[in-house]
Amino acid sequence: MSLPKDIKLLPEHVANQIAAGEVVQRPASVVKELMENAVDAGATQITLFLKGAGKTLIQVIDNGSGMTPENVSLCFARHATSKISTAEDLFALSTKGFRGEAMASIAAIAHVTLKTKTQAAA
Repeated sequence: MSLPKDIKLLPEHVANQIAAGEVVQRPASVVKELMENAVDAGATQITLFLKGAGKTLIQVIDNGSGMTPENVSLCFARHATSKISTAEDLFALSTKGFRGEAMASIAAIAHVTLKTKTQAAA
C-alpha cells in the first residue's frame, strides 16, 4: 500500500497557466478577448492580423481609447479590470469583458507585446 501524497500549493506560474486554460482555450479565444477589449475601448476601426491560424501571431490594431502607462503596468495582472469596481457593478454590465482574467491568461501562455497610446497622446 502506498502512502498518501502530501497536498502542496502549486507555484504561481503553474497555477496561472492552469487558470489560463479556462479562459484561453485556443487561438480563437485570444482573438475574441482582444477584439472585445477593442470594442470596449470604443474602437471604430479594428484590424486583425493572424499567422499560422493564430498559433504564430495574433495582432490587433484599433483606434480605441488606449491606456495610460499606469494602466499598462496593471493590465496583465489577474483580477485587474477597468470595467467593474464593486459586486453591484456585475448587475449593470455594459461591456463585453469585465472579470480581469483575459489579459493575464493570455500573458501566462504567450509572448505578448503591447503598444498603446491614449487618444490625447495621438
